[in-house]
Amino acid sequence: MAGSVPVTSTVPPPRRPPGSGPHPASGARHWYENELGWKTVPGRPLRLVTGVRFDVLDVPAEAGAQALRHLVPGSPVALRGGRTLLLVAAGSAEELPGLLDWLEWGSLELDLRVLGAGGLMEAPVLHGAGAGRFAGAAAGSGTSAGPAGAAEPVQGAAVWLRPPGPGCEVEAALPALPGIGGVGQAPDLVRLVDTVATYCHRVRLRRLSAVRSARGRNQPLAFS
Repeated sequence: MAGSVPVTSTVPPPRRPPGSGPHPASGARHWYENELGWKTVPGRPLRLVTGVRFDVLDVPAEAGAQALRHLVPGSPVALRGGRTLLLVAAGSAEELPGLLDWLEWGSLELDLRVLGAGGLMEAPVLHGAGAGRFAGAAAGSGTSAGPAGAAEPVQGAAVWLRPPGPGCEVEAALPALPGIGGVGQAPDLVRLVDTVATYCHRVRLRRLSAVRSARGRNQPLAFS
């Protein structure tokens, strides 16, 4: 009608719950960048930049399980498939070859990978059930349980076994070489690397033994 005043709605638009967004990764990205101060890169899957706040040792799950006894509770650890991702002090990747040589592991082929400066790590997922477990652990360790409303991970995605806590105290808990980045009761990188190298070697020997046994069973019997 001419001259009428348009009616405006006083009903506010719907609001998204905290931690949600167009994609579940949006809440996780906010958590990593704003709560932890860790750098991410654009795109999906969500990836973390290594070599700035931390480096990563990527080892078989068995070696990672043995390494846990050398880590303080605040030292973050993730799982991906049959691998354990151990966060260590930034700069450790550069020191690793010389450290393996010094420990007399350098001449052996080990299933031990490392990510350092310029590398990217798939951001471990904090999902529904896992987030609940992390929240319980966080209550006793001072760590953050992660973003609310995160999605369940796809099969094979990285997940946190020991999630990181907010703030720079994360770095103080990361294994480092004595006198290089070590703070307070931070674990020793030398002992950690020696442990994972030992178990990486044992895993490799078992695999070789299994292959040889299988080949032996498949050999035809020789009769004289």
